[in-house]
Parts: sequence; structure tokens; C-alpha cells
Amino acid sequence: MTLRLTDEQTEALRRQAEREGVSMQVVAQRAITEYVTGRDLAADVDDALDRQGPRCQTLLDRLGSV
Repeated sequence: MTLRLTDEQTEALRRQAEREGVSMQVVAQRAITEYVTGRDLAADVDDALDRQGPRCQTLLDRLGSV
């Protein structure tokens, strides 16, 4: 895989790697893991709301009117 970054992104990545005392690759890998994990969590929450929303609609309506 080739990752193309702007000069500004490369410099920000370099600075962050320096602050953390790790390579730029490690910082990029951590960022990707965090992003993907967050997206997975958001999808799980959306799925749960889709399943539970209709069952709890009265409660959700009451909470929304407060």
C-alpha cells in the first residue's frame, strides 16, 4: 500500500511521531486503528438503535419532549 500525504500532513505526522518517540508509521497505524474502531462502534450503536428504537419509541418520545 502506498499512502500519499500532503506536505502539511507529512509534517504533522512527523511532529507527532517525534513527540511520541515512535516512527511515523506507528503513528499512522495507531490513527487508522482508532478511526476504524470508532467507526465500528458507531455502526454498532446505530444497529442497536435500529433494533431497540421501535420497542422504546414511547420512552424516546417522552425523553425528547423534556
